[in-house]
Amino acid sequence: MIRVMLVDDQAIVRAGFRVILEDAGDIEVVAEASSGSAAIELARRLQPDVICMDVRMPHGDGLTATRQILANAPGSPPAVLVVTTFDLDEYVFGALESGASGFILKDCEPEDLVEAIRRLANGYGLVDQAVTHRVISEFAKRTPAPPSDAAAAHQLTARETEIVELLAQGLSNVEIADRLFIETSTVKSHLGRAMAKIGVRDRLQTVVWAYQNGVVRR
Repeated sequence: MIRVMLVDDQAIVRAGFRVILEDAGDIEVVAEASSGSAAIELARRLQPDVICMDVRMPHGDGLTATRQILANAPGSPPAVLVVTTFDLDEYVFGALESGASGFILKDCEPEDLVEAIRRLANGYGLVDQAVTHRVISEFAKRTPAPPSDAAAAHQLTARETEIVELLAQGLSNVEIADRLFIETSTVKSHLGRAMAKIGVRDRLQTVVWAYQNGVVRR
């Protein structure tokens, strides 16, 4: 069972999400919070698998709460799915830089929300499909290009680095496999080892790491 916490200042939104998620059968809503500050304490105490986090809330915004929750997690940190009505770059980039694993809009279809929760619980970061490629390309433009970090780069083998670069370009596992003439299962294995080495939980944060450490060729 995937344990989820809902964080939104609107009770009606939390109630709607609870009905959608608990109807899925494999998801349990273990807590609700109406502010970022309340979410920080609940996350520390309950340690949910996934947190659905609103951005704009009184008494602590969602991005600040995300940073604190991930920094203070006693064990394996939860995956944070930022769910917002605002399709604005500043929120997308703020979510990525705060350590969120995914971003989705509140007007998504119910099945898309359920699928996003499942993906994050299984270690797959996600950005709403309508903005995926724009987010990655704009993130690359806005993130200053540091000199290649030798220490960071040397953590990865040549093949792992190649796969991380292609991932950062927005390619799927299947597309990476086709590009490199290898099996999709091989891509998954290399990517899993790369993520373990650099200490990230999901694909989205792997992309962020690659740009921040100068691993991606620009």
